[in-house]
Amino acid sequence: MRSEYQHLIDLSDYPVTWWKRIIELGEKIKNDPSEYAHVCDGKLMATLFYEPSTRTQMSFQTAMIRLGGKIIGFDNPANSSVSKGETLKDTTKIVSSYSDVLVIRHPIPGAAKAASLTAGCPVINAGDGGHLHPTQTLTDLLTLKIEKKTLSGLTVGMCGDLINGRTVHSLCKALCMFPDNKFIFISTPELRMPAYIKDIITAHGSTFEEIDSLEEAIGRLDVLYMTRIQQERFASREDYLAQKDTYVLDHQKMLLAKKDMIVMHPLPRVDEITVEVDDDSRAMYFTQARYGVFARMALIMTILGDKKTSETLIGKTYNSVKCDNPNCITNHEPYLPKSFRSSGDSTLLECEYCDERKLI
Repeated sequence: MRSEYQHLIDLSDYPVTWWKRIIELGEKIKNDPSEYAHVCDGKLMATLFYEPSTRTQMSFQTAMIRLGGKIIGFDNPANSSVSKGETLKDTTKIVSSYSDVLVIRHPIPGAAKAASLTAGCPVINAGDGGHLHPTQTLTDLLTLKIEKKTLSGLTVGMCGDLINGRTVHSLCKALCMFPDNKFIFISTPELRMPAYIKDIITAHGSTFEEIDSLEEAIGRLDVLYMTRIQQERFASREDYLAQKDTYVLDHQKMLLAKKDMIVMHPLPRVDEITVEVDDDSRAMYFTQARYGVFARMALIMTILGDKKTSETLIGKTYNSVKCDNPNCITNHEPYLPKSFRSSGDSTLLECEYCDERKLI
């Protein structure tokens, strides 16, 4: 299935040369933002935020306004027709008919892909459940390029909730496309990185190791990417409380790190980074959030400037096959075509919306 619009659902849909183009443009905008102040004059961006957000939503809004455009949308589905039972398809079709680009954040994996099937304008995925967050990845890549001067040869530690962390999923998939990057995954057994992400890393020739001690890993890292233990992704508060204080970055642990290691975090933080770390010159998370505006300005310009069509569904439709992920958008919006990719193994299918694997 093809769309007449260019969407950003997953960075993997684009070649690395396209990512580099966004990053290079983001650097140019950072160095001279006034030059781009009227690029989107007369353009309208709609933001559909089905779950709470501060940085991503305001970053997109700031980006569009700084480009000269305007914004519409909602940040609480209870204040929209969604509360009356309107489907994602109907909301998307209506709002996209009012706008030039649509930005969606949704708690259900695959929702952005689903929205792109019927939208009347380009769709940008601003996070779909614990699945993907490609614009945070562009922000992260821009931060690494500016602060580390390279996207290759890095030892990257990812710490915390790795099973639900869409930011680390997207960043792993991106960084393994650059040579000589190594990953150290720091988490409890219950919060390990999903198997499909580890398979992608291995398939691209990168290496990873899994450990449960931040102190053991930190001295080897060029980058430490901390993540919040996400209460909203746990089945119960008891499960959340059992994990929440496992990893805390503080001044004592920072003493074990390299002098040029940088600390990143997609924010918001709760208590996984103590406030004393904020004064360390290696703490980049607030700078990282500022760079997000430049990355999203570059993305909006590129999406609106390129008139290329894009593939939406490239797999095979199996109307009688159900995705095994109960949270997949296809199990919430039953009208969606059940599209699966084949991995080469005739008995293994991969859901095109949420990447869940299924044996048949």
